[in-house]
Amino acid sequence: MKIHWLALALVTALAVVIDLWLCRWLHRHGHRRLAWFNGGLAVLLVAIVVALAVMPLSRASTPNSVMVVGQYLLYAYFTILVPKLLGLLLGGVLRWLAPNARRVAAGGGVALALLVFAIMWWGALVTPRTLEVREVELAFERLPAAFDGYRIVHWSDAHLGTYNGKRDIVERYVRQINALHPDMICFTGDLVSRITAEALPYRDLLATLYAPDGVYSVLGNHDYDDYSTWESKQAMLDDRHQLCQLQTEMGWRLLNNDHAIVQRGGDQIVVIGTENFGDHPYDKHGDLAKAYGGLRDSHFKVQLQHNPWAWQANTLPNSNIDLTLSGHTHAWQVMLKVGDWRWSPASVRYRQWGGAYHQGAQWLYVNIGVGMVGPPMRIGATPEITVITLRAKEPTTPHSN
Repeated sequence: MKIHWLALALVTALAVVIDLWLCRWLHRHGHRRLAWFNGGLAVLLVAIVVALAVMPLSRASTPNSVMVVGQYLLYAYFTILVPKLLGLLLGGVLRWLAPNARRVAAGGGVALALLVFAIMWWGALVTPRTLEVREVELAFERLPAAFDGYRIVHWSDAHLGTYNGKRDIVERYVRQINALHPDMICFTGDLVSRITAEALPYRDLLATLYAPDGVYSVLGNHDYDDYSTWESKQAMLDDRHQLCQLQTEMGWRLLNNDHAIVQRGGDQIVVIGTENFGDHPYDKHGDLAKAYGGLRDSHFKVQLQHNPWAWQANTLPNSNIDLTLSGHTHAWQVMLKVGDWRWSPASVRYRQWGGAYHQGAQWLYVNIGVGMVGPPMRIGATPEITVITLRAKEPTTPHSN
């Protein structure tokens, strides 16, 4: 786990200054118990930062259990800091609007702080244990008739280290996927967060995923072992090789710049898998031309590519691939939903961050994933498994005058 220590130190210093001011203000107005309580929270924030500083969170050799503790400590830090700052901000605004209503201002600030605190911990303890199955139908003129109604289950970003060896959540995912009776299963990367060992407790479960036409996968940015400090470059490469081998042993077809042909009677489609092709600062391992030579041929093509940024940067300019499946964004693990309307702060960085997008006849679907990385929470961004049903549609003909 990478922590930006300078930013964390600056935020902590600012929080301490605010807490000193707040404690003095509370004392001055006779709220001594609240002052002591706030002082205790300030000490707790500093203690968390010190604990994180002494934990070996960047080393590949660090046990996964220690990493999970580090994740929750960092999250606890922000569940103290963020509600307090938002409560103070609202209280300040209310006091400015109504200078004589101090009790209302204080009450409003406290209520907001408690609400945000509850939402943040709901997102850590409840939402990750839920699951949304999204049904999507996409129609294509070039889809062979034998594949009309073909069902692809798309899932992504498991980040298995998050669960710290607890099997019940992963078992639920596997059971749900198999219950959907897909023709094909596609996993679009980030099986782990740091090292292959995270996946070992779930190897037997993931091996039971079944679809008649197979389980296909690609690597995500976290699957390249770049998020830890290794004793040597070779050790990192060996672990990456082990992750690839593990997927093969589970019966998955890992497409590292490779492709597969799926046959139905006399019809066929091509499944293309490209390694991660990321926006800055992520590496560009993906090679479309190496994965499949006929990028503009007449075959119906499905591409698996972890990072959706690659769709506009690489797929659209260089191919006529009909459907690209991606993950990566997690919707930044924060999403607002009202009916069919959805918004995520991920939209600030990614034009295509979750759901279906198209340009002409070419489609992209971005799955927001099931796992977590960094903060162990999903606020509104419910873990997602997608069923994509392919439909054949009649070619459109131009109107004659």
